[in-house]
Amino acid sequence: MGGQELRLARKQRGWTQTEVADRLGISQPYLALLENGKRALTPELAREAVKVLKVRPTVLPLHEKLPLKFDPQHLAQQLASLGYPGFAYLPATQKRNPAAVLLTALSQDDLECRLTEALPWLLLSYPDMNREWLVEQARVRNLSNRLGFVVTLAKEASARMGDNTSVRYQALEQLEAQLRESRLDKEDTLCQSSLSQREREWLRETRPAEAEYWHLLTDWRPEHLQYAR
Repeated sequence: MGGQELRLARKQRGWTQTEVADRLGISQPYLALLENGKRALTPELAREAVKVLKVRPTVLPLHEKLPLKFDPQHLAQQLASLGYPGFAYLPATQKRNPAAVLLTALSQDDLECRLTEALPWLLLSYPDMNREWLVEQARVRNLSNRLGFVVTLAKEASARMGDNTSVRYQALEQLEAQLRESRLDKEDTLCQSSLSQREREWLRETRPAEAEYWHLLTDWRPEHLQYAR
């Protein structure tokens, strides 16, 4: 979140600088410096601003280092905090940018199916993710194929609902096209590195065409996504 976004969010709420500063626990002069770009929002203050001003979490910082490993329960709570219905029963935790949550999940060697199922939902719910950041980070981490398949899965789920002309669908198409340019000619799984050789052979024969295109051993299909809306 930058100063201009902070100012716009405040004005959309119809609040003065003093009112927002009080809610954020900072002084009005400091808020003015933030809005004018003379001070940078810390990640903590950005999260508080998102909460107070009810701004979409896609404005949260993306420069933070992605964790190599994580607690699956904590990821489920992060998804709950972003509104994922499948984990609505869990207590929410500190919000992170959904793009960072998506890349963190895709970087795992093994991911529970209930977590994998949530990834297309992230793309459908937050089509305003920073596409440039996603594509760049996916390339750096050799995740272009995994991300590309999940984007395709989300796009197909959207089309199945009759939504193939919206801004959301167009955003998914554009992201998919960008990822096609960095598609890797290397076999991978969708976060299931522990698959046995027999399972891998079976998936090579039964995977959908989209998974084959992205060189992934997986049988995920749009109809498997319970919460893709």
